[in-house]
Amino acid sequence: MKWLCLALAALLCGACSSSSGPKPADPPRIDKAKRVRVLWSASVGGGDHYTFLPALAAGSVYAAARDGTVIRLDEKSGERRWRASLELRLSGGVGADERTVAVASEEGEVVALDVQTGKERWRARVSSEVLAPPAVASGLVLVRSIDSRVFAFGADDGKRRWVYQRAPSSLIVRSPAGISVAGGLAFAGFPGGRLAALALDTGALRWEAAVALPKGSTELERVADVIGEPALQGREVCAAAYRSRLACFDAATGRQLWGRELPALSGVSLDASYAFVADDRGAVHALDRSNGQSVWKQDKLAYRQLSTPLANGDAVAVGDFEGYVHFLARDTGAFIARTDVSGGAVRAAPLRIGAGMLVQTVGGGLSALSL
Repeated sequence: MKWLCLALAALLCGACSSSSGPKPADPPRIDKAKRVRVLWSASVGGGDHYTFLPALAAGSVYAAARDGTVIRLDEKSGERRWRASLELRLSGGVGADERTVAVASEEGEVVALDVQTGKERWRARVSSEVLAPPAVASGLVLVRSIDSRVFAFGADDGKRRWVYQRAPSSLIVRSPAGISVAGGLAFAGFPGGRLAALALDTGALRWEAAVALPKGSTELERVADVIGEPALQGREVCAAAYRSRLACFDAATGRQLWGRELPALSGVSLDASYAFVADDRGAVHALDRSNGQSVWKQDKLAYRQLSTPLANGDAVAVGDFEGYVHFLARDTGAFIARTDVSGGAVRAAPLRIGAGMLVQTVGGGLSALSL
């Protein structure tokens, strides 16, 4: 199978340093910027070229690094509760609930740890590399492997409960495509722009819908993989397809509520009123959740390799390749604040914690921020 590494790498390298590629915009000046407070900071270890997302569960933050380090921190203070060292080259972020922490490796090995002690509970194996964090919910650890399979393991014993399998595509986007869980269903995106809802208890397909339809005359042009983690809010689930389209569906039935052509290069996030996404030119979009119409577009961060935006209160935060976190007004998209976090690029979507948000850099820095 061929992985689509070159298309993403060429885009990112062109944005950074190539004389022939688009030059990233300088961060614009902000008049009367709000102060960004660092509530606490910590370090877990670098991620190399992988994207590591932290997790929040029961008042604790969990984070992992490429070298096999997994840590548990207090959500409010950042104080470390434990640190585990696994003899694995991890390749994605962390999944956690109030009992279980789960990570996975480039070799397809899945490890579950006890949340109280950090002790290893079990190991299992999936069929290929894992780029997205496992989802831990309803007594299961769910893992989406890069070959278009979803595995469900018992959180207590590691026994395989079910596997959902799709025919692998010949060309795919090598990017984290995670799993979201709600209402007894697991939502996962796949190559070809497909979004599937699986029954948690059996893995049976409840519904499948098209986020985007592959188009174009070449195999590369027809790539329309769902990227990022499906976003859930109320009765809706929304997803973005690589450089093509964004769509929202009724989570119970799969009926499309709306869809919009948009060259997405990040996952989508939701709040009570809006959907937020970054496109392939570095613009941040806010769309009306009721119909997909544009509310605002902020295009002053061109080609800065933006993370998935996250709304928290009156602000939307988005990270970039230089380690800046930009804060935009939720209702207008105007710049209201900016901070530079240590540790390199912010590839992972910010994580909402309490009244603030947490960002993890490729260098392994963790910063809890608040306006």
